[in-house]
Amino acid sequence: MTAILNRSLTRAEVETFLYREARLLDDRQWDEWLALYSPQVEYWMPAWDDDDQLVEDPQQHISLIYYPSRDGLEDRVFRIKTERSGASMPEPRTSHNIANVEITAERDGELDVRFNWFTLSHRYKDTLTFFGTSYYGLDVRGASPLITRKKIVLKNDYIRQIIDIYHV
Repeated sequence: MTAILNRSLTRAEVETFLYREARLLDDRQWDEWLALYSPQVEYWMPAWDDDDQLVEDPQQHISLIYYPSRDGLEDRVFRIKTERSGASMPEPRTSHNIANVEITAERDGELDVRFNWFTLSHRYKDTLTFFGTSYYGLDVRGASPLITRKKIVLKNDYIRQIIDIYHV
């Protein structure tokens, strides 16, 4: 039986975790990236409605990306790795950049984290910039943190291509 560790993370440790996630995406280390996610993770990028408000329910409204569990992320990674994703061929070169990391709440074994980000994505002689704010739930009870919730607020108002997991 695995003991549950009752510990928290410092902001510097949270930043290191986020930088690692970004590096794994940039380096296309898909399996290692997936290992950062809890099997029960909710991965959600809500869309903006006509009133410049984010939609509030992925079950009721259009989302830019929505996976109710890691199974969806695993399927997406499988399609990327096996070149069964026309939208990802060729895979873009990305550079993820993170700023303004805050721990916004702390509960027994869980942290809520907010940070700003921008990603440069280069493909077909074109470089695009995506930017926004992300909100994570982190389970810090194990040997290494797991992402239990990821809400991505994309702040671009015009997207010229399909947005995917490696853009955010």
